Amino acid sequence: MVKQSSLNHVEKEFFMKEAIKEAKLAKEKAEVPIGAIVVLEGKIIGRGHNIRENSQLATSHAELIAITKACQKVGSWRLENAQLFATLEPCPMCSGAIQQARIEEVYFGAWDKKAGACGSLVDLLHDQRFNHWCYVEGDVLETECRTLLTDFFRAIRLRQKEEKRVRASLTNEN
Repeated sequence: MVKQSSLNHVEKEFFMKEAIKEAKLAKEKAEVPIGAIVVLEGKIIGRGHNIRENSQLATSHAELIAITKACQKVGSWRLENAQLFATLEPCPMCSGAIQQARIEEVYFGAWDKKAGACGSLVDLLHDQRFNHWCYVEGDVLETECRTLLTDFFRAIRLRQKEEKRVRASLTNEN
């Protein structure tokens, strides 16, 4: 059985822009800029962004936070007919939560070649051996999503390089 998208191009971009807003909130908190939203019947019912560094919890991924809020909003762990938008391809943990919540469609921006579970490393959400699988589409506003991440990590590397230079100059003065 092949699943199809229920959204048009304009809707996909609109909702991904909302996920990008969440990613920018994460960046403001010095977190890896990843954002996610859950949509049901054209309305956003859950929002989340990474807070792993601030919370020091490995499970504080954007998708899990958005799914938790969406479940609380509808009063059920089942999010059937819902769509999830994430700025980065979901990891295995988040893909498992997507399956468990019975989310129907998943859209993401940038591919994650190191931890992606929607086709980069593994493809959990299309595996029909599970009791639930999803429609999955990547590359939604991919350039904007990828740029958020690359700029964030570039800034970290530059800061680390500068800190190393300062330490070396202090060592040389002594």
